[in-house]
Amino acid sequence: MTLRRRQFLQLAATAAAMPAILRSARADTYPSRPVRIVVGFPPGSATDIDMRLIAAPLGQKLGQEFLVDNRPGAGSNLAAEIVSRATPDGYTLLAMTVTNAVNATLYKNLSFDIQKDIVPVISTFMSPNTLVVNPSVPAKTLQEFIAYAKANPAKINYASFGIGSAPNMNGELLKLMAGINLVHVPYRQSPVPDLLSGQVQAFFGPMPITLSYVKAGKLRALAVSSAKRSAALPDVPAAAEILPGFEANIWHGIGAPTGTPKGVIDKLNKEINVILKTPEIEQKFANIGGSALGGTPQEYGKFIAAEVEKWGKVIKAAHVEPVAEH
Repeated sequence: MTLRRRQFLQLAATAAAMPAILRSARADTYPSRPVRIVVGFPPGSATDIDMRLIAAPLGQKLGQEFLVDNRPGAGSNLAAEIVSRATPDGYTLLAMTVTNAVNATLYKNLSFDIQKDIVPVISTFMSPNTLVVNPSVPAKTLQEFIAYAKANPAKINYASFGIGSAPNMNGELLKLMAGINLVHVPYRQSPVPDLLSGQVQAFFGPMPITLSYVKAGKLRALAVSSAKRSAALPDVPAAAEILPGFEANIWHGIGAPTGTPKGVIDKLNKEINVILKTPEIEQKFANIGGSALGGTPQEYGKFIAAEVEKWGKVIKAAHVEPVAEH
């Protein structure tokens, strides 16, 4: 009787430990097939560039391909929805951006909650946006731009990648803090061709996209959106120098469906942290005007929560509303 009781207790203890054993085994063998990173923007976008720079060395380290899957649509909500519904096994990941934090407030009827249905893995990249104008705009500085906009209300068009995109939020924050009236022109694709031709006059665009045009003299940079000046454009002032408190960086990171084994998340976090600290990646990020981040999943989760709160306030103050087609 005692022997049977002892065997029963041993079996019960083994059964109780099985989930942890299985999770550990999955982490040890992960990945055993290609991994998909879903990007909610088209090829050539800042998010796409960042993820491709990370995916290649990550695949080499872990022995499986990390494939970038571009799924633009609905202001990046399509990509987030795909990942939120994916099997939580670490083989479908989300390229997260500031737009995900914006959309948490902007859209009232999302089928997912970015903070509940997606778990943070790691923050990867941060870069300022750059307020650039077509050379036909007479303003040479941000102060002159604000004065020109006040003298010509609703006559300056500023472009973005759509309602709720980082350029849109930067533009609305500028309007609020400077007290100016600009006309928002959302684009489905890159607005740069129209900006270069003068069909739109201004763009608070991601530095990975605007930097080369500024250096070539095709666009004029008036300010960067980071709290301090950027090493990539040291002569261009931070908007905060003229509008104290202005800060609106773009950021990227990686998330996974809720329920993804902790061992898998920890493994991804560890390996990506190593990649982000390599001189090669640091230099590649610097070349496009950004910097590598990294850190723990917990730190990234706190950062996302703070960004959701921040942009929720801007959306409400600026009365930003999504268009029907989104």
